Amino acid sequence: MEFEDRLRDRTTWTIGDHCSAAKTLELLSTKTAFLLVRECLYGTSRFDDFVERIGASAPAISRALRQLESAGIVTRAPYREPGARARHEYHLTPAGEDLLPVFLALIQWGDRHLQDDEPPLTFTRRADGKQVAVVVATTDGEPVRSEDIEIRHLPAAT
Repeated sequence: MEFEDRLRDRTTWTIGDHCSAAKTLELLSTKTAFLLVRECLYGTSRFDDFVERIGASAPAISRALRQLESAGIVTRAPYREPGARARHEYHLTPAGEDLLPVFLALIQWGDRHLQDDEPPLTFTRRADGKQVAVVVATTDGEPVRSEDIEIRHLPAAT
C-alpha cells in the first residue's frame, strides 16, 4: 500500500483515536469477546452454551456479552423454558453480522498458514456447495493486491 502525497509524512497525522482498526481491536480485544461473536455466527445464542463452547468463565462471558451489547454487536432477547425462570438469548445485530468477513478472513488465513493438515472446517454456500472465500476487491468485484492500494485522506477524518 502507498499513501497519497499529503499522507506520506506520518508524523503529521492526527488520526489517533479515530483509527478504525484500533477501535475494532479495542472492542474485540479479548479472546472471549472475539469467540462470542464467532459462536453467534455459528448459531449459539444461550449463555450456558457460550460458557461450554468457549471454555471461559461465566463472569468473563457475562462481561464480554455486556461489552458487545453496549457496542451494538449483539442484542438480548428474553426466553423462558417451561417451568424455568426467564433468561436471555443473544443474537447478532446487523453490525455484528458485518463482522462475518473479518472472521472468515482470519479462518482462511489460519487454514492456509497455521494448519499442518487439512483445516477442521470448510465454509460453503448452502445453495450450491461452492466454497466461500474472502478476497479484497474493488466495489465492482475486481481483485486487488496490497501494492495496488493507495491510502487517501477523507476530509471529515481530520
